[in-house]
Amino acid sequence: MDLKKYIRSIPDYPKKGILFRDITTLIKDPEAFNFSVDKIIKISKKIKFNKIAAIESRGFIFAAVVSYRLKKPLIMMRKKNKLPAERHSVDFELEYGRATIEVHKDSINKDDNVLIIDDLIATGGTAEAGAKLVKVSEGNVAGFIFIINLFDLGGNQKLKDNSYFTESLIDFPGH
Repeated sequence: MDLKKYIRSIPDYPKKGILFRDITTLIKDPEAFNFSVDKIIKISKKIKFNKIAAIESRGFIFAAVVSYRLKKPLIMMRKKNKLPAERHSVDFELEYGRATIEVHKDSINKDDNVLIIDDLIATGGTAEAGAKLVKVSEGNVAGFIFIINLFDLGGNQKLKDNSYFTESLIDFPGH
């Protein structure tokens, strides 16, 4: 299945000069969505991990299903001030601004191997922040799986340069 045809491209969103790759058109199609989840599960079998972390918000969609199917705990990495208990926080740069993500301090234990799932990798800021949350929790980053890699923005290569396993289902140019 060619998943690229299920991705809508929206110019100048969320700001001028950004070509937004929209996965809502993929998740509304049951065949494409199921195919995507099955591919993520197949890729995850190459990785040794005991927990799955999902990056807010679109990463939640895929990671929740994978967590359910593989019977692995699901950890939510959320935007600032969205988690109620004690949390670790990491500030980072986005392609179009700054942001903060957080994780509950009790969600990742020492030596947990955490697979991080998100919808898209662009410049790598969000993914690196997710990795920092795992590390500050004394866990290990087992790898990353993304639906879309915006290959010319360098984030995926940045993760590989830091010796992380990373794989994506689809490659697109970023602009």
